Amino acid sequence: MKEGFKSGFAALLGRPNVGKSTLLNRLVGQKVAICSPKPQTTRNKIAGIVTREDFQVVFEDTPGIFEGKNALSRYMQKNREAATKDTDAVVLVLDGSEGLTRADREILARFSESKVPVIAAVNKCDAARAEVMAPLLAELSSLGFLREILPVSARTGENVEILLRKIAGLLPEGMPFYGEDEVTDKPMRFLAAEVIREKILLHFDQEIPHGVCVEIEKFAFDPERNLTEIGAVIVCEKASHKPILIGKGGLALKKIGQSARAELEKMLDGKVFLTLFVKVKEAWRDSDVLMNQLGFDPKKI
Repeated sequence: MKEGFKSGFAALLGRPNVGKSTLLNRLVGQKVAICSPKPQTTRNKIAGIVTREDFQVVFEDTPGIFEGKNALSRYMQKNREAATKDTDAVVLVLDGSEGLTRADREILARFSESKVPVIAAVNKCDAARAEVMAPLLAELSSLGFLREILPVSARTGENVEILLRKIAGLLPEGMPFYGEDEVTDKPMRFLAAEVIREKILLHFDQEIPHGVCVEIEKFAFDPERNLTEIGAVIVCEKASHKPILIGKGGLALKKIGQSARAELEKMLDGKVFLTLFVKVKEAWRDSDVLMNQLGFDPKKI
């Protein structure tokens, strides 16, 4: 290990749909978190690991900050709190194309007296108009607690390497937490479930995607055929959603499976045999018992 090696944790925070997961993937250099135009895509705290010759940053992507009342919302809130509890730096991600919203200002106020260094990453600078970006940056500059303010683009990569170096500079010296080839703390079973859920988010509108979760019932690799067999159950919260997810003649489910399988084959660098089923668990997002059964156990955060 190089002398003066730095390692630590950085939490990515912000309101929903500002591009936290896209930024995480760009920082890591490959996809570790699913993305969609819909808010609340991220449900779990997901670590993306960046290791260089002189540092290792463990980024924690968190659910967007919003007010929710069901059991899933409470679970997501606990994930956010866990991410900021023992972190070495906080990266507040803002949408530069929209300007500062009231929700942004409320989030900024929460960290105004933070003992942890805070960086403002103003995302989507490639799409932001100057008349929106300029007053936003001016207002952020007037806040004395921000360690850095940096316009970035998760989409194009503009200033992302600079952001990474700024964050690394805030970390303490220490040993790496993960191996140099590791890019996330999540197992492949988890990533497979997330890829399937991402395709559902992209395929359906309105309430159906938010009432869906994915359980992996089978994940087996055959080295002789370089084939991974994955059996997944798509759980929806209303009986009326099941026929919509399946589609006429199974067409909708087939499209989800095809797009998910194509991405999983790239991730696994081999063939994937994917089987999907749809199951109804009424109002699962409102039930702590069902949440635990589906893997959303707050005791394990």
